[in-house]
Order: sequence, then structure tokens, then C-alpha cells
Amino acid sequence: PTGEIASVEGTPMDFRTEKQIGQDIRADFEQLHFTGGYDHNYVLGRPGEKKIMANAYCRESGIALEAETDCCGVQFYAGNFIGEQTGKDGAIYNDRHGFCLETQYFPNAINEKNFKAPILKPGEKYQSVTKYCFQVEK
Repeated sequence: PTGEIASVEGTPMDFRTEKQIGQDIRADFEQLHFTGGYDHNYVLGRPGEKKIMANAYCRESGIALEAETDCCGVQFYAGNFIGEQTGKDGAIYNDRHGFCLETQYFPNAINEKNFKAPILKPGEKYQSVTKYCFQVEK
């Protein structure tokens, strides 16, 4: 986290149009090498500004997700280091068998003057809303 806001245009980091999460995850791209896949903060807009941050769909299950937030950033993690895990009913999970969308301020914002600092002073209140809507489409 250097304070740079880099454009995703023309890179494997670009999810502004629909594509499979794994389509470019092994691309020869420095940011993907650093983290073994996606584990990056995406800029969404100004804090307090409600926006759709993600849409996801699984063809096999029909499960669809629409997520919205008023946060300025979202950390997208593609399960790069899950390792073999046994889940509910004995299901086996491995690397990249899931993903996370974690709304937040920007990493290292406290030390970067061009980022809004996530400082809450005594007596101040903080409120943010992130909504995950799931449905089954067939």
C-alpha cells in the first residue's frame, strides 16, 4: 500500500465488465505475483456514496450476488491461500474455492495524506452500510 491509485484498465485486475474470477488470475502481472492471485483493494468512490460494488454469478449453482456499499474501497480476496480444508458435510475446499469482498477504507490510509484517514475521535459516530443480496437464478 503505497498511496498510489492505479488504473485497472487493460490489466488482469479489471472487473468492470463481466468475466470469470479465474480467467486472468495466473496472468504474468506483478500485482498478482505479489499476492498469489487477487488480494487487492479496489477504489469504489467517496465514503458515504452508495454504489453497487459487485455482481457475481455461479452457472453451476445458479446463485447470484449483488453487493452494494457506501464505503470507499473493497478488498477483493480470491482465496489464494485456503489450503485443503474440510467443511460442512465433509466438503473439501482448496485454494481459490471461494472469494471475499470486504468493504473498508484504503489500506495504510492512516499514513497516506491523499487518502481519507479512518480516524474516529471520542464522541464521534461512525456508520456504514454494506448489503449483500443473494438469489437463485435458473
